Amino acid sequence: MKASERRLKYCVWRPIKNGIGAAAEYDERSWPRYVRITDISGPRSLRDDTFASLPPEQAAEAPFDIGDILGAAVGATYGKTYLHTEDIGPACYAGYLVRISPVEQFDSRFVAYWTECQHYWDQVNSAVIQSTIQNFSATKYGELRIPAPLLSQQRAIADYLDRETGRIDALIAAKERVLELLAEKRRALITRAVTRGLDPHAPLRDSGIPWLGEIPAHWETKRARWLFRERDIRSETGSEELLTVSHLTGVTPRSEKDVNMFEAETTEGYKLCETGDLVINTLWAWMGAMGVTRMNGIVSPAYNVYQAGPRLLPAYIDVLVRLPVFAQEVTRYSKGVWSSRLRLYPEGFFEVYLPVPPLNEQCAVVEYLDRETSKLDRVREATERTIVLLKERRSALIAAAVTGQIDVEAQA
Repeated sequence: MKASERRLKYCVWRPIKNGIGAAAEYDERSWPRYVRITDISGPRSLRDDTFASLPPEQAAEAPFDIGDILGAAVGATYGKTYLHTEDIGPACYAGYLVRISPVEQFDSRFVAYWTECQHYWDQVNSAVIQSTIQNFSATKYGELRIPAPLLSQQRAIADYLDRETGRIDALIAAKERVLELLAEKRRALITRAVTRGLDPHAPLRDSGIPWLGEIPAHWETKRARWLFRERDIRSETGSEELLTVSHLTGVTPRSEKDVNMFEAETTEGYKLCETGDLVINTLWAWMGAMGVTRMNGIVSPAYNVYQAGPRLLPAYIDVLVRLPVFAQEVTRYSKGVWSSRLRLYPEGFFEVYLPVPPLNEQCAVVEYLDRETSKLDRVREATERTIVLLKERRSALIAAAVTGQIDVEAQA
């Protein structure tokens, strides 16, 4: 039998309200912790690396305790919640969060699980205010309808979900660890092939370049100035395919990016680039935003475009410049006061040393990496699909239990 429903505002012992609108400027460990949206890492966990605090007299304006639930009221994470289960001493919460303190007739775990299920999200998504920034106020939280079975049933449901979701969460964590190991193996595979070649018995020599270390003795090293020339030709119409560069995907068509990015009124005067050109996002080079384009197009005037000479294959350049260690190296030649605002100009890029294997070895490296990374990518994709299925199973289980579709007592 499905339980009746009650408005959430009638299920709390103190008003659902926003927290303190204060800046997180203190790191005094003896003061109450100041919890913000960015501190929440999961439904029942806080991050360890974002600690902030407030003076006790200020923190007293918005305390929260074990058993309380904090819900995001503003921004892209609106509706996401955190159940406070661990004693961390006195604590307070920020203004972009709301505090939900269930009455004794409601098990906090049951309420928290309810905030993870579709019954809850359907209500939230239909009531959220969509403007420049999403807003889901304390008042809107109070108007949500929550299933209200007997307390004994709530506890049985929460116990059941603790047990079953714990099993699923353990499987998800194991699969996510597999993804981490695959990513590590992929990086190591690429780094070794690009900087050491494929012959494990090849004699090595010290390259004299810290970021490269030892390389095959018959390889050369050259400054980028002898391997590339800058291409600065502008589009007269702006009608060519607009390309963008990121540290995750390299060079891709802007049309494939499902993000809300600033768009100029016209792309006339943008830089032309041709297939095989190296494109570097000047502002984000320190993050690795560079790569070789596989098609003709145009890029922002803020980018730099380089045409490779005959000593390097474009496909080899692409895997080389996207190594994390290469991004660290070009940072040394970037200019700027703040690390997050460094810019890699051509005169800086041209100072960087690159390995130059024989062309036939570059070709072999590229073919080897295409083959081996494809194998790893297939495993990664299968693992990601498994994680998606596990999360869907978890969500369906919570929804069925909270809304009374599962007889949890019979499952005990």
